[in-house]
Amino acid sequence: MVHEVAFLAISQAHQFLHWLPAALRLAGQPGVNVTVLVSSEAGQEFIRSYDPENRLHIKRLRAPSVRSHGLFTPPERVPVLLLNARSIARYPTIVTTETTSSLLRRIPGFASKLIHLKHGAGDRDGGYNAKHAGFDLTLVNGPKDKQRLIERGLGHDENIEVVGYGKFELIREPSGPLFANANPVALYNPHFDKKVGSWANHGNEIVKAMEAIPGWNFVVAPHVKTKTGRLIRSDAPNVLIDRGSTRSIDMTYTQAADLYIGDASSQVYEFIRTPRPCIFLNLDRIDWRSDPAYSHWQLGQVIDSLEELPGALVGAADLQPRFEQAQREMLARSIDHSKIPASHRQADVILEFARRAHAVQKRFHPLAWMGFHRRQRLA
Repeated sequence: MVHEVAFLAISQAHQFLHWLPAALRLAGQPGVNVTVLVSSEAGQEFIRSYDPENRLHIKRLRAPSVRSHGLFTPPERVPVLLLNARSIARYPTIVTTETTSSLLRRIPGFASKLIHLKHGAGDRDGGYNAKHAGFDLTLVNGPKDKQRLIERGLGHDENIEVVGYGKFELIREPSGPLFANANPVALYNPHFDKKVGSWANHGNEIVKAMEAIPGWNFVVAPHVKTKTGRLIRSDAPNVLIDRGSTRSIDMTYTQAADLYIGDASSQVYEFIRTPRPCIFLNLDRIDWRSDPAYSHWQLGQVIDSLEELPGALVGAADLQPRFEQAQREMLARSIDHSKIPASHRQADVILEFARRAHAVQKRFHPLAWMGFHRRQRLA
């Protein structure tokens, strides 16, 4: 028996890094064929760069337009799903990191099992939407996500599995220093959601403030889905602005930085994999202590104005021991650690689920029922 498992690659490329380790692990298992259904040439090339041995079968999906699509500007998901629904439905088990594909459930005759592998480990409420309930199985990074999904009625104990954070297995050796000097590096990583992010309202003034701070280098890397502030530029030698490159998603910056500056991005949990100082920008002066979306603001200093930033940077190292235990505890709740690699845990759960689903389907297949009734008559 060969199990066919498909991974949907119809999102921006940052999500690919969350399912690639599991897909590559599954592709090395006997009796498993893994196909990646990708919606753009750029996405296909990116995926293949992590699979030099060609373990994954890659199939291009039809797109609603012929224009060129980049890693972070893929074709619109809904048209891609509708155009390719019949092809996608040929695979009995489908894994994805986005939730739009839950709409496949509404297409007549669609019977494939859908598995959602949740990407990111953040606290923002937007990470828990009604579409989560449309999946047969949800794989989460840590117990925090499992608890929150259950509390919101988006799953239950039996169909949510904690499997760890496979993306950590894709960390690559740095190609070289980010700046020409040895000054410490701060990563500013704002979220795209205007409701919780700092970039839309304050991006330009934040960059200007960083330019004026001596002794520090700053990487400014907004979430790749950020559409605002495209005209923000800097020629300062201590500021690097990255509006979307592979380095902004492959943990190059979270590995290289000495300090994290942010608002609501889940990348903070990738950063504190090694506990280090964090500063959170509360420039709109919200009541963050009562909002679970800002739980991670307990992991560092919270400043209400950019005038406080230079002093916060100076004092960050001395204050870090105050936050280190909280960082370790919240990381453990958000990203489950195990001696077993996350990719192995994810692959094992996916394969076991596919086997059980096949066994149930075989048991209740019409031909099986015909055989059952024939045996009953002969008895």
